Amino acid sequence: MPRSIWKGAVSFGMISIPVKLFGATENKDIAFRQLHEECGSRLKQQRWCATCERTVEFSELTKGFEYAKEQHVVLTDEDFSKLPLPSKHTIELSAFVKAEEIDPVYYERSYYLEPEETGLKPFALLMDALKKKDLTAVAKVAIRNKEQLCALRPHNGRLMLETLFYPDEIRVLDTIDEPEIKITKKELQMAISLIDLMLDKFDPEKYEDEYRGALSQIIEAKLEGAEIAAVPAPKTGKVIDLMAALKASVDAAKDKSTGSPTPKRATRRRKAAAG
Repeated sequence: MPRSIWKGAVSFGMISIPVKLFGATENKDIAFRQLHEECGSRLKQQRWCATCERTVEFSELTKGFEYAKEQHVVLTDEDFSKLPLPSKHTIELSAFVKAEEIDPVYYERSYYLEPEETGLKPFALLMDALKKKDLTAVAKVAIRNKEQLCALRPHNGRLMLETLFYPDEIRVLDTIDEPEIKITKKELQMAISLIDLMLDKFDPEKYEDEYRGALSQIIEAKLEGAEIAAVPAPKTGKVIDLMAALKASVDAAKDKSTGSPTPKRATRRRKAAAG
């Protein structure tokens, strides 16, 4: 079982549920080392002190907040442990909301909660209540030297905890000046028809990281000394007739649902989309 990153309790009214917090996601990007191009040696990042003129070890590091130019107040691990925050040890549920009321832009990272042995029943009770009411709980939790707004929701037998950004961390403007663009009824109806043809249930198993796969192929080819052929970028023409491009897209979506397109229709589609 993975190691928990936080231990504490979920507070639900007068009920306290001891829990552990675990990371729910992991990054599977292919990692690269920085090398010296001349000799191929791996580079090391050193923490250099200009005053002492030497490399500083991790054991010598401390944290400082710059309150004025080149002036810092130092904070130790003991200072952080003294923060007067209940959320350091308790996730206090403060409200229950509909999930759709939380705009996806607020979501940051996913975790999941597991109950301690003594909290199995109240944990199950909270899960069942959330599922029955189809609600998401809002709370705060202090992890990684930061108090985070968070949302708790049941998912496939687990209680997920999603950390959320605070409003002042969101960079998207509430309103923008939309340009006045005239959309005809036929264009809108054709776009809706295209969307209807592409309606589907979200199934993440249908998708894979093709970039990672292609990068792995490049690495294998270079290890074997094979030639790597560049893939030409697809030719795209400027769309002049939007209605024709929409019609071609609808035809393509219909072909995809019924089978392969005829050569004549495929050629007509490409010409229409390119204008």
